[in-house]
Formats: sequence, structure tokens, C-alpha cells
Amino acid sequence: MAQRNMVEALNQALALELEQEPRMVIFGEDTGRSGGVFRVTEGLQQRFGPQRVVDTPIAESCIVGMAVGMAAAGLVPVPELQFAGFILPAFNQLVGQVARMYNRSGRRYPMSMVIRAPYGGPVKAAELHSDSLEAYFVHTPGLKVVVPSSPAEAKGLLHASLADPDPVVFLESIKLYRLFREEVPDEYYTIPLGQARIARAGSDVTLVAWGAMVGTALEAATILAGQGVDAEVIDLRTLSPLDTDTLAASVRRTGRAVVVHEAPRQGGVGAEVVAAINDLALWSLQAPVGRVCGWDVPYPVAGLEDHYLPTPARIVATVEQVLA
Repeated sequence: MAQRNMVEALNQALALELEQEPRMVIFGEDTGRSGGVFRVTEGLQQRFGPQRVVDTPIAESCIVGMAVGMAAAGLVPVPELQFAGFILPAFNQLVGQVARMYNRSGRRYPMSMVIRAPYGGPVKAAELHSDSLEAYFVHTPGLKVVVPSSPAEAKGLLHASLADPDPVVFLESIKLYRLFREEVPDEYYTIPLGQARIARAGSDVTLVAWGAMVGTALEAATILAGQGVDAEVIDLRTLSPLDTDTLAASVRRTGRAVVVHEAPRQGGVGAEVVAAINDLALWSLQAPVGRVCGWDVPYPVAGLEDHYLPTPARIVATVEQVLA
């Protein structure tokens, strides 16, 4: 197995899919000739041709609207939106069409597609480039939402998303694109959707995270270990459907939990995680579930970004409150 970063792992997964699935079409702003703003699709147009990897106008509503028609016609569209915040102009197409068409058409028109979008900080980008919008899509019946936390996870989850008959919003942390390398199998493999993983086993408190926050939670767990606290870290992987069984089993063992995410606290996916824990493991809880989130403000300018995002220190402080 070669050492790959997340960009390289995703690129390899897309190449394998283009080889195996002749109906698949990748398209978006700059995805073709230049390989996308983060180069995830680099070299694919040259290899598979401009009819399989297509450059589009700067028009997100057009990109997602095209995907609706292509999926209804039997193709497998894989649109890329340059940044998750740019999904907003396509919100009607995504929530009103992609998520509903299969049901609306009496199951005549499946919406098999994967909508890829980079998200999150801290990359010192301009407004609408770093927003974490996963709660919008988790709240939308008909969409699956996947957020990988490493290169190997990204490849397996992308293959599984492309094999899934339902539309998937696949959110890729910009921070993780080139943060580190790890062994990624060359061959095709899948990681089941709706199945969380225990990134670190522990017995004293459960830390729940996804995407880049998994690494932040693991850093906090290392600090806590030095204080004699054994933290378990759960990587949700899939936010919809949510693996409530793994969540409940972990909290029943540890008795305490803290949820970590980049998005604002109010109405975030963390609230849904807390509700699931209360539903399934309330009698095991020895303290209320803590949350470490972005603040309830618009994503800040670059100079304030480090004050906005959850840090290992904030997680440790919240764990200490929960333990107390």
C-alpha cells in the first residue's frame, strides 16, 4: 500500500470508479482542465476525456440541477462544488429536487449521485469558504451525509457512497486534504455507510467527532491520558444515517460524553447526537453530555479563525467539567 494524502486517495477512488462505471460523469467549476481548486480531480480529464470530466460555468444551481436530469436519465453524476458554502445558491435544487425526486416520481427516477464539497477551517479563506453546513443536509430526508476523517477513510467511504442508490452529500475537510499521509490500499474497497468507528478505545468518557475534529479529539485524548483520564474517541463517519448503536454502546461503557464539531452549536448535529444518547443511554449517564462547537456567529475572518474553532484545550476543559 502506498502512502497517500486525502487528495491523492480521493483522486485514485474517482479514477477507479471512472474505469468501472461508464455512466459516471464528474463535473464542476475547474474540475476538468485544472483538476479542481484543490486538485482532487487532477489528470482525470486528460485520462478519461472531456465528456467524462467536465468543466462547468460558475453556476452552482446549474451544476446540481444538471445532476438531477442526468441521474433521472440513468447516468451517475458526481458534481463538485468548490466550497460547501457555495452550495447555498443550489439549495433549492439539492433539497427540493435531489432529495425528493425518487419519492415524488413514485420511485421511477432514482437520484444516484455523490455531491462532493470541501468545507471547514482553519485555512484563512474568504467568506463562505469555510462554513460547516452539514446540519442543513442531515435535516433533509432523502439525503445521506458522509464526512471522512483520513485518506484511507475517504477512499473507502467515497466508493461506498458511489455504490449507494441514494444521493450522498460528501463533505471533505480542507484541513485534511494534505495534512498527513497514511497507507491507502490501491484496490477498490468500501467502508459501510451508517457505521461509525472507534478511533481510540477508552473507559472514562466518550468523545464524538467527525471530519477534522476527529484528529482534534484524539489530541485531546492524548492530553487527558496524561491526566489519568482514558477517553474513547468515536469517528461518526456518516452523519445521516447516524450510527446510534455505536454511540449508545460507548456511552453505556464510559458513562460520560462530549460532542465536538466545527459548526455553530445551536441546531448543530451535536444536538442530534446528544438526543440519541439521551434516548438510548440516559440511565448510563453520570453527567449531562458536553458540547464543544463553533460559536453561534457567522464564520469569522481569518484573524479570528483560531478563536472560533474547537481546540484540544477546549475539549479537555469540557471533559473536566463533565467528569466533575
